Order: sequence, then C-alpha cells, then structure tokens
Amino acid sequence: MQERQNDPLVGSLVDGRYLVLSRLARGGMSTVYRATDRRLDRDVALKILYPHLAEDSSFLDRFEREAKSAARLSHPHVVGVLDQGVEDSPDRSLAYLVMEYVPGKTLRDLLREKGRLTPRLALAMMDPVIEGLGAAHDVGLVHRDVKPENVLLASNGRIKIADFGLARAVSTTTNTGTLIGTVAYLSPELVTGGGADARSDIYSAGIVLFELLTGNQPYTGDVPIRVALQHANSTVPAPSTLVPGLAPDIDELVQWCTSVDPEDRPIDGNALLGELRHIRTTLTDEELDFELPGAPTGNDAAADRTGVIAPVPGGTEVIDTVAGGSPTEIISASRGPRPTEVIRADQSMTSVIPSDVRHPQTLRQSPQTEANPLPRPVQLTDKQARREFKVYQKRQAKAAQRPEKSLHTGSRTRRNASWIVLLFLLAGLAAGLGWFFGVGPGALATVPDVVNRSVEQAELLLDQNGFDARRAEEEFHDEVESGLVIRTQPAAQTEIRRYEAVELFVSKGPELFDVPDVVDRGEAAAAELLAGSNLAVGDITREFSADVEDGLVISQQPAAGEPSPRGTTVKLLVSQGPEPLDVPAVTGQSRADAVAAIEAAGLVAAVAPDGENSRDIPAGAVVGQSPSGGQLTRGETVTLTLSLGPRLVEVPNVFSQRESAAVAELEAAGFTVVVDYTFGGSVLGLVAGQDLTGEQPEGSTVTITVT
Repeated sequence: MQERQNDPLVGSLVDGRYLVLSRLARGGMSTVYRATDRRLDRDVALKILYPHLAEDSSFLDRFEREAKSAARLSHPHVVGVLDQGVEDSPDRSLAYLVMEYVPGKTLRDLLREKGRLTPRLALAMMDPVIEGLGAAHDVGLVHRDVKPENVLLASNGRIKIADFGLARAVSTTTNTGTLIGTVAYLSPELVTGGGADARSDIYSAGIVLFELLTGNQPYTGDVPIRVALQHANSTVPAPSTLVPGLAPDIDELVQWCTSVDPEDRPIDGNALLGELRHIRTTLTDEELDFELPGAPTGNDAAADRTGVIAPVPGGTEVIDTVAGGSPTEIISASRGPRPTEVIRADQSMTSVIPSDVRHPQTLRQSPQTEANPLPRPVQLTDKQARREFKVYQKRQAKAAQRPEKSLHTGSRTRRNASWIVLLFLLAGLAAGLGWFFGVGPGALATVPDVVNRSVEQAELLLDQNGFDARRAEEEFHDEVESGLVIRTQPAAQTEIRRYEAVELFVSKGPELFDVPDVVDRGEAAAAELLAGSNLAVGDITREFSADVEDGLVISQQPAAGEPSPRGTTVKLLVSQGPEPLDVPAVTGQSRADAVAAIEAAGLVAAVAPDGENSRDIPAGAVVGQSPSGGQLTRGETVTLTLSLGPRLVEVPNVFSQRESAAVAELEAAGFTVVVDYTFGGSVLGLVAGQDLTGEQPEGSTVTITVT
C-alpha cells in the first residue's frame, strides 16, 4: 500500500481520459497500472513507458506503428490493444498503451502454486497460448517475449497472452540491433544477433512447456550471460530427464520446438498447434495424467528449484550486438526500477556467404570452434541470388578459358575451333539456365491465396500457376469448415520457384470436446472444470431450490457429455437455496380455516396440545400462532394454539354493600357491572340485589339493584 501511495501517477488522470487506480506491475520498459476509462466507463490496463523511452522520438514513431499493428489483432486468446497515445503537458510527458484489463492471475502464479503440471494440464494451458501466437503470426506479428508472466489466466476461465507489439517496437529503436526478451526463454538466434521471426516465439513457447512439465527452466546460471550462451550452444534436454516416465511424444514435441536451428522448428504457431492437439488426442489418460510418485508439489517444489535464473515478473534482459565490442562483455545498467543485463557480441563475426545457385537460402557451415569461429550465415534475397549466379557463371567461363595445360597437340586453328565450340556450349548452358530460372519451371512465382477453398479448387489454382500441390495432414480449426484449406506452406503471396511444392493444410473442422458434468458443483469449481475442457462459463441464472444447496449448479446447457467446439460457453442454473415463504396471520380464525391458509402458503400447520382461555376469541378458534409472522422455507411448521373460551369465575356476593364498593369488587373479579336504581336514583346507596351468582364466564355482565 505504501508503494502505491508514493507513486505520483496513482489517482491522476492521464490524457484527460484514464483515471489511474493502482499500480499492478513494473517491467524493464514500463509500469502497468489499473485504470478506468472515464469515457467508456470500463477498467483497462494502462502501460506507461519509462521517461527515457518516451523521450526518444524515433522510438515513439516505431512504437505507434507497432501498437496499431497489434490493435488489428483480435483474438479470444490475445489481450487486446485498445488505445495508444502521448500526453505532453508542462508538468509531464507520458507515452502510454491501453490494453484490455484481465482480472485473474498469471501462469507464473500457477507454477508457484503447483510446482509443475501434469501433461494434460500443461498441454491445455499451452493450447490457447499457441493458438494466440498462430493468429499473430498470420498477420505478421512476432511476440519476442513469450514467458509465463505474459500468460494471463482470467477469472472466467479464459487464457490470454499479453504484451504483443511492444517488444518488436523496442527491438528497432536503435541501429545496434538491440533485442528484448527474458533471458531464460530467449531463442538462440537472438542470442547470436540474428533476426527474430515466428520460430523465435516457438522456441520460447517450447521452453515454457518444458518448465510447466518439469517445474524447472532448462538452463541455469549465476549471471544472465551464462544462461544466454547455453541457449546458443546447448541442446534443451528432454523433459523426461527430469521427470522420468513422461510420454516420448511429449519429449519430441518439446525438443522440436527448442531446436537450436530455427529451420528444424515448426514454421509458426499454427503448425505447432496442429501437432500439439494431435498429441493431446492420441496420448492415453495414463500418459496425460502422469505424475512422478513422491515428487514435491506447490511451494515445496518451488523451493527445490534453487539455482534457476527466475527474473522478477516483468523483468527483461537485453541482448545487443554492437560493432567493435568484445566477444563477451557484461555491462550493468541501472536505468529504471529493474536491473537490466546487456550482452554485447562482436559484429566482426558476421559476414555474407553466397547463396545456393538453385534457390536463395542460407548455406550451412561445419560446427565452429573457439579457435576458429565461423562467420554467421546470412540469407540472400532473390535479386542477390541472381547476381551471385551471374558472378558464378562469369567465373566458370573464365576458368574454362584458362586451362592449366593442353591435353592435345595440334594446330592453332584446331585449338581455336575447340575453344569456340566450348564457349558456345557454355553460352548455351548459361542461356538455358537463364531461361529455366527466368521464365521456365524454375522462375519465381507468387503463391496464390487458396484459404477457405476446397482442396480440389486449391489444387486447380496452384496447378494453373505452375505449382505442385501436396496435401498435408488435416488439422482441427475453430473457424475454417471441414474440407477447406486452412493455410499453405509456403504462405500466400510468397515468391518461390515454380517447381517447388506447396503444401495444403486442410481443416477437419472445429475440435469437439465433451462437456463435463458440473451439476452439484460450486461456481468456481464448475468454471475450472470447464476451462480444463477448453470451454467457458456462459450466462448464469439463479433460482430457489428446496433440493439443491445454495451456490451449487442445478443444471447446465449444453448437457454433460455433449460434444462442443472449443470456447463454447455453458449456461449454468445455480441454486439460491430454499425459497422463503411469508407466514400468514390466522389468529381469530377457526381451526379449519387457519390450517387451510397455512398449507396454501406451502407450510405445515400443527395444533398445540394445550389451549388458552380468551375473553374475546370463541372456543375452538385460533388464539395464537408461532411464529406469528416473518418468513419460513417450504415445509417448515407453524404451531397454532386454540382458544378454550373465557374462564369461569365465582361472582362475588355484594348484597347490602355500598354501590361504589360493590362495583369495584365485581370489576376486580373480571365482570362488567350495570347499576339499576330502584327509585330512579340513589337514596340509601346500598345494593338491594344482583342478577348473577355462582360461577360465570369471565367478562360476563352483572346487574346490581341499588336503593
């Protein structure tokens, strides 16, 4: 609480619209606050960049472009970007990003609670993360900072990945090649100064899956540089080396994602998603629910993971390539609230290697040694490849014109004729190659867009453009109908040689999940069970129930066991307990009428064994009830007390008493007194007679005669 009080932004209004309520987290580039959008009256997550970034105009331009790109990404498993802007006032200058506010916890919090997850839960957690990454990769976005801290577990059961766009913007702010990413999840190509693409996200996702399965990160070190170098120079071990007994398919999945060479990884999130879902559906229940016997869980497991580099949530390490730097140098920087580690690598180790003649791609060298480091390969464009090929042709022609020695002796004319023939052959070869790669089967052509077409239509269109269409494995897809093309490899609008194959990935339709039975479960337990089945809680209706305890689910729609697509919302009917009923007032009614009124109200009438005397209520009628009002639940009892009528009282004998004394004595005994004067008025004032004597009902009227 003290930290929030000391933050000057808490309680302030940003850009005249966003009221800052509290600080949520601090990272390597920004501070995140919970705020209220006063214009739309909703809670948002407000990310405020640190001043040194907000003052960089070049960074702000790139940051704005990347924020716009991220805002165009709309997906149920990606935290949405809602707004971006700069507040420039005399008092302060703030650059901010407004994102969807997701109440709940992070995947890191879940790891701290459980230590490690079963394969079933780990794969279920990664499925929406990979689906969100696949959607981003489809529109050209690369996350670059996939880690448990950036995976949000919403309180409604949804899983979302956060912080798209920001890391990419920071990575292009300077010409030194700075790259942002938490060192424990950093891909080898980023460590060695290469570019990031979708496969870099796949590597980080593989490290996250390794950690979910084992409770540990694969590489440890006392300083971040050691962890980073292990990513570049080591192979991530199989998870079963730490948790013996895990299914081989899971080991292969993790090692496929974490291959040091990006070419050996899935090409993007969609490619990985299909394999992950295939594994989830083919593993047995025993393999999916495997737990290491006697292994520590929860906080005990977290305490056992000593020596693992675990940055403060939101913390960021920076890997930088700068010309002129030493091969390995660690510089400590104290800018901002979190320490930042900068690793510099000598760019003199980078050089250009000529492309393959057939198709521009990266050439591979033999493994380098410390004594003789090999240059890092660079991928050439098609234009560069054609230029390299022409240079290659010229060199070959010159080499053919300068033979080391003559194999035959003869006249000069004969030798010249031989050279002319050879030159014509070389020229023909060059022309043939030029035709082949220029307009023939080896020419570059653009892959047409065949998404959402039938396989037959896609094959026909690809064939018309000179490509060889090949059908890959079918995959589940939540949006593309069964039998239609999801995507191609290479992707649409990519330029490739006509003789190269184009793989078609065909949809099997949405993957269906059996709806779990959540009847007689609490709301929280029902939401957790549905989330584990890739479903979510829908509308919740409440009603009174005499049979189901308050707060438990009475019924659900769809019903348990019904196959439903991913993300289907399940409507719940939740009990409010027994319905309260008003107790009717029946005092003064006859016994029969009173019992009928109580039973009509849904209650039970019971008659007390003992009655009560009453001067006002006739015998047999209700003189009292318990309870006399308020509310009861259906089936509870109302006790009725019946009247015995007035009690019998001995009438006092007041003959010859004075009028006033006689009246007082009779009234004290519970009777009503009427005075009758013999002579029209009191003469002697003495009672000469009374009409009632003996035992009479209490409250009866006694007439006395006064002389």
